[in-house]
Amino acid sequence: MSRNDGRERLVIAVDGPAASGKGTLARRLAAHYGLPYLDTGLLYRMVARAVLDAGHDIQDADAAAAIVASFDEAAFPEDSLRGREIGEAASVVAAMPAVRSGLIARQRRFAGQAGGAVLDGRDIGTVICPEARAKLFVTATPEVRAARRHRELAGRGEPATFEGILADIRRRDARDSGRSDAPLKLAEDAVLLDTSALTIEEAAAAAIGIVDARRANPGHENAIISD
Repeated sequence: MSRNDGRERLVIAVDGPAASGKGTLARRLAAHYGLPYLDTGLLYRMVARAVLDAGHDIQDADAAAAIVASFDEAAFPEDSLRGREIGEAASVVAAMPAVRSGLIARQRRFAGQAGGAVLDGRDIGTVICPEARAKLFVTATPEVRAARRHRELAGRGEPATFEGILADIRRRDARDSGRSDAPLKLAEDAVLLDTSALTIEEAAAAAIGIVDARRANPGHENAIISD
């Protein structure tokens, strides 16, 4: 199965920790099935960017909640939302219940488009789109994820050490998994895709296979896919 022909409403939820490859796979899935794509992590980065630009402390939950109620997504060039600092700040605001609840409606509106959509994040399959036709939980070892992020930052000319990135990833994993509101976790009906030993092409092929299996047989069991 390939491109969605419009007769089927196909929502694909892609969750996973930082630098797991979920964004790359979500974009591949969106292109393959002809669906709109939303990187929900960018919404949290926008809130974090706005909090910092307004001179507030990143821990100021009231300021973050006020920004969520009124911010304009078009006001944030994507280039301004990348980098370690803003990623760390986004992880802080993402742990705030008022921020998460304030962004739920935006994400669900996107997912509610007639033909469906692909969304990636950390709580798509568990909170935002619990009824998604296909759910993937994309992961890799912390060391592999740190190496990927190190290459990415080096390619953009951003100074960073592997050790520092690994520490950041472990800290974000603990924060994302340990928060009380919508923690990062595997949905009961999601397929776990470990990309540690997979190339991008291999991971994309595996992801497409997962979605096609879900489309053909919605009442499936959980599965684990790795090397």
